[in-house]
Amino acid sequence: MIQLGTRWPFGGEPPENLGIAFADAVREVEAEVRTVGVAAGAPDDGTWTLTWLERRPTASLDVETVTEDTYAVTADTRGTVTVLRTNPTQADDDDAW
Repeated sequence: MIQLGTRWPFGGEPPENLGIAFADAVREVEAEVRTVGVAAGAPDDGTWTLTWLERRPTASLDVETVTEDTYAVTADTRGTVTVLRTNPTQADDDDAW
C-alpha cells in the first residue's frame, strides 16, 4: 500500500491519521523550538514534511534554529512515538583521530 506524504505549517494541525501521541510530540517539538529560537525569521515560517516508510510515519521539521538542531518525529510499528534531535555541527567522536 502506498501512502502519500504531506506538508503542513509550523504551528498548524498535523494530519488526523497520525494519532494523538504523534500530534503531541509534534507540539512538544514546536514548543522547544519556540524556546530555543530560530536563526532567521519566526518559527512560524517553518514547515513539517510527512513521509511514510513501510507504513510508519516520519515528520521532519524544516526550520533553522539558533542551535542548528534538526528535529524529526517518528512512530514504530507498535505506535511508539520518538522525537529525534540531531545537531550536524557537533563533532562525531568516531571521526576523532
